[in-house]
Amino acid sequence: MIKRILKSVREYKIYMILTPILVIFEVMAETYIPFLVKDLIDNGINMGDMAFIKQVSIKLVFVAVFSLIVGVLAGMTAVMGSNGFSKNLRHDIFYKVQNFSFENIDKFSTAGIVTRLTTDVSRVQQAFQMSTRMAFRAPIMLCFSIIFSYRMNKELSGIFFIIIPIVIICFGVVLRKALPYVEKTFATYDELNRDVEENLHGMRVVKSFVREDFEKKKFSTISEKIYSLYIKSDSLTMLSRPFVMLILHTCTILISWFGAKLIVASGNNATVGMTTGTLMSFLSYSMQILMSLIMVTMVFVMMIMSKASAKRIDEILREENNIVNPQNPVTEVKNGEIIFKNVNFGYYGKDGKQSLRNIDLTIKSGETVGILGGTGSSKTTLVQLIPRLYDVTQGEVLVGGVNVKDYDLYALRDNVGMVLQKNELFSGTLAENLRWGNKDATMDELKKACDMAQATEFISKMPNGFDTVISQGGKNVSGGQKQRLCIARTILKNPKIIIFDDSTSAVDTKTDALIQKALYDNLSQTTKIIIAQRISSIENADKIVVMDNGVISGIGTHSELLQNNKIYQEVYTSQVKGGQEDAH
Repeated sequence: MIKRILKSVREYKIYMILTPILVIFEVMAETYIPFLVKDLIDNGINMGDMAFIKQVSIKLVFVAVFSLIVGVLAGMTAVMGSNGFSKNLRHDIFYKVQNFSFENIDKFSTAGIVTRLTTDVSRVQQAFQMSTRMAFRAPIMLCFSIIFSYRMNKELSGIFFIIIPIVIICFGVVLRKALPYVEKTFATYDELNRDVEENLHGMRVVKSFVREDFEKKKFSTISEKIYSLYIKSDSLTMLSRPFVMLILHTCTILISWFGAKLIVASGNNATVGMTTGTLMSFLSYSMQILMSLIMVTMVFVMMIMSKASAKRIDEILREENNIVNPQNPVTEVKNGEIIFKNVNFGYYGKDGKQSLRNIDLTIKSGETVGILGGTGSSKTTLVQLIPRLYDVTQGEVLVGGVNVKDYDLYALRDNVGMVLQKNELFSGTLAENLRWGNKDATMDELKKACDMAQATEFISKMPNGFDTVISQGGKNVSGGQKQRLCIARTILKNPKIIIFDDSTSAVDTKTDALIQKALYDNLSQTTKIIIAQRISSIENADKIVVMDNGVISGIGTHSELLQNNKIYQEVYTSQVKGGQEDAH
């Protein structure tokens, strides 16, 4: 997992290498300063040797400045490396998701992917930054301080060998108690993000059902849960602070007590026992050792906290795309002919329930084919196999005489336009949204496509026309207007096959009829597949496919199906004949 995530370091690897090296020099300088202070006190101040004092003082200034410079550089390289790493990691996750098939995307929720790209990456970035600096600094500082103090006085350094295990054990107990609450807090944050996202997306539904109080209560409940978990975790971790201070003061008292006794016993003679300078340095090293232990604990906490985030990111990075280009792909789609040969398909693979069974269907290039069926009859599933949004479980789908699995994915999908059941517009101007179909489309081409989609009338009434800004999700246009804009966008793509997945359900029958006529008159060479709930939308099609529970119930023209297909007859009776009787 770690190896896979660290691949995102790439060009920032130099900072990952430089930071620990600079940290080593910084620590060497910091741990050398108490050694110089010892010489300054013992051999300079106590002896009254001003020349020696000046000499050591210059060394102290030089070492201090050197430590400052390498410390600043280490901080800069750590920040640059960690930010570059997080930039690449977000890039890798986003690109991975963009290349996912629908089957891959179905495994992750939208909120889950967004959380991984934001919160989880930030946590991993913080852990990465701490690991490249503090994770090196703390143990090196600990080792150097112990080595220097041991060289000064073996007996007095024994205090550290008693204190350090006690600190480690106590920190371990606190962390063991606190970390479960931290992990629960992060899991609850995901729940909060999901609740907020659902609330914002469904704001109109919330208001129409007057459920604001319910949503507020639900949000407050989750917030209170997060608050409670934070109180429990922070209460435990806060115990470490007074404990550290207690250890620090105890260590200071012990060193001062035993050090003073050694000084008195030796008469401040370094060759016999202990000196004032040695005692001062020992106190400095005790501070460095305890601060190192605190840093090690902080790094450990951050690593544990980021572990869950790293796992969630790794889930996406290790997800294998099940729809990829073949080794020698076909890059040209000759025509819009579509053939389904004994196709079976299941969303959960060969062992799961089959959504499509024994589909045999031939659609000639340029034909207009209507698809009709009840909810759950797998109409949308059938057409999603054409641009290879999903792969068939059994059988094969051919476009232009070539199996879709043999095509270059970009070439295939560029020649198959889809007006999806759920229409999506993006933030930007109306013209920018339309040019998703053709980024180089002229204004005349935009107007022609909008004429065919019956969108020109309402666009002309907008204050800024094609420069009108579309809000996020297209919320400032109606459902029918959104559908017509999406139809125009797909027409601009000029593909060999266009699939309309119930894309006129929000427009009135008159406008629907005008759209169908424009498609027949202007796109005679394009294969058109129209999924519809209204028979009026498809009755003029060259042939109509009736779907029922994942199988083809009948194929024929409008008149043929009225004669020999019971499902079609029932739909017709309920929509047309029944409507006429009601009118009478």
